[in-house]
This record gives sequence, C-alpha cells and structure tokens, in this order.
Amino acid sequence: MITSELSSEARLATSFCGMSFNSPLVLLSGCVGFGEEYTRVEGFSNAQVGAICLKGTTLLPRLGNPAHRVYETPAGMLNAIGLQNPGARYVVDEILPRLDFSETRFIANVSGSTVEEYAEVTRIFDDSAIDAIEINISCPNVKEGGVAFGNSPEMSARVVAACRRATRKPIITKLSPNQTDIAENARRCLEAGSDGFAVINTLMGMAIDAERRRPVIGNNQGGLSGPAIKPIALLKVWQVYQVCKPHGVPIIGQGGVVNATDVIEFMLAGASAVGVGTGLFYEPLMCRTLNEGVADYLQRHGFNSAAELVGALQLNAEPAAVS
Repeated sequence: MITSELSSEARLATSFCGMSFNSPLVLLSGCVGFGEEYTRVEGFSNAQVGAICLKGTTLLPRLGNPAHRVYETPAGMLNAIGLQNPGARYVVDEILPRLDFSETRFIANVSGSTVEEYAEVTRIFDDSAIDAIEINISCPNVKEGGVAFGNSPEMSARVVAACRRATRKPIITKLSPNQTDIAENARRCLEAGSDGFAVINTLMGMAIDAERRRPVIGNNQGGLSGPAIKPIALLKVWQVYQVCKPHGVPIIGQGGVVNATDVIEFMLAGASAVGVGTGLFYEPLMCRTLNEGVADYLQRHGFNSAAELVGALQLNAEPAAVS
C-alpha cells in the first residue's frame, strides 16, 4: 500500500533506458520544435515531462515540403512537414547549448535518406550533450526507390545496426504502423542493438478538396495523428511489448493521448513512457493535467509507482486469429 508520505512526484518518477524521468510523459518529435517553443507559454515548464524528443534532424539543412503542410481532420491531424530542419551540426552547435538539461531529458530524432546518413547524424549527436537518440525509420530510402526504411524489417535492422556502431548513447527506434508485422520489425531492431522503441509513428492518410479536385496537402499525402489513431496505437504497443518484455526493453507508447486515462491505457498495454503530441496543439498546458490525473489513479488503485502499471493489462481471453 502507498504510504501517506509518498508524493505525487515520487509516484510519477520513472526510468527509461537507464535515464531518470520526472514523469512518464514525453513530448514527441515534430510537435515541440527543438525544445524551446512551449517554454514561452505561461504556465508551461519542461520539468513537467520526463523527456523531450527534438525535431527530426538530417545531415544537411532541409526546407521541407510545399504548403499546405498541416490539415485538421475529424479526431486528428494530417501533416507533411518534410523534415524541415537546420541540419545536425547547427542543432548541436547552436541549439543544444541553449537548452536546460537540468529540467528534463532531451532526445535527438535522427532522420536520413540513406543508411550512411543515419549513421553520420547519429555520430554527430553522439559527441554532444544529448541524452539519447531516437531513430526515425519512416523516412524513404532513396537507394531503394523511395520505400520507407521502417516498412521493411531488414532495412530497419540495417539502420539500427549502423547507428549502434556510431553511438554509445541509448537508441530508441520509432516504429511505423504502415507495415505488415510490427512485432517482427521490433524483434529485428532489437537484435540489431535498439535499446528501446517508440510505438507508433503516424499512419499515412490523405485529405481531398472536392471543389478543386485536388489533395489538400501539398505533398498529396501525410501522416495522420491524434485521437483517431489511438486504438491502433494501443494494439501495436501491446504487440511490440510481447517482444520487448522478456528482454526488459522499454517502449514509449504514443498516438492520440489527450487525457490521463489515455496515458494509463498505454502503460497497461506495455508502455514505460507515453508520448504527447497532437493534443498540445489545442491544449498546450495539458501535461500538468495529465500528471495530476495519473498520480490520482495511482493513489486510488494502490500503486506506489507508474512503473507498476507497465504491462499490467489483464486479457479477457487469448486473442483469436484474424482471418
């Protein structure tokens, strides 16, 4: 049972890949820029979250895709930013020194169009203050006709292995839901050296302007995020957790989190930490509310720590095979 002296902060504190987190909450890559944007909002503090994933970064600067790049959908959002960023060297030399590493953990998000680029960007971040490296394997492989690395277990494993050789920092592989068998992909990436996983990245979607008879998004298609994808994300987290559990490998569960119940559900499915992204666009101060809600749940149900929730889902029965 919980002692009366145990504070909410103590119950929320957790660990991920050997890193101490203030909270199980993680701000997701692409939603908070390079960790400075939301600190300008009165009442927001980076100390409210366990970690912040910085914007996807490539070797050279990128301008991104043509407009429109963001479009609101029912219960979600489409985006096709196109990895706009100033390049890895600029991030390390100019941006990281401005961040307060005493408040929270900062995780770099590495992107690339070749295996070699992934490894080189990882090498640049290895020689920096960054706490861990997230690999965005949803990028298209230019040497293989544009197919996304993350849709092939073989290519995913090659990227992870190359990045593993380039760094001693924890590697978190961000898995795509746009593939046949996410559990097999996780297994291959685990063998290649991944220390953790982020599950899931966005699903691919499209919005059409019927009057113009053209796609709304300038890139024609984009990544769908928000509450609409939460049921899919929960299932994918549970499937990957079956691979990770025997090895003690942690997962950041993400996809449609807007309230404390969402956070708890992801942890029950097997996530050690939970990502917050699209929800911040309409409620930038939600992290405080999420923390309070999770702490209240832990107290009401007799849990001493958030870690006790991880994988505590009790199945009704063995899941039937899908025909």
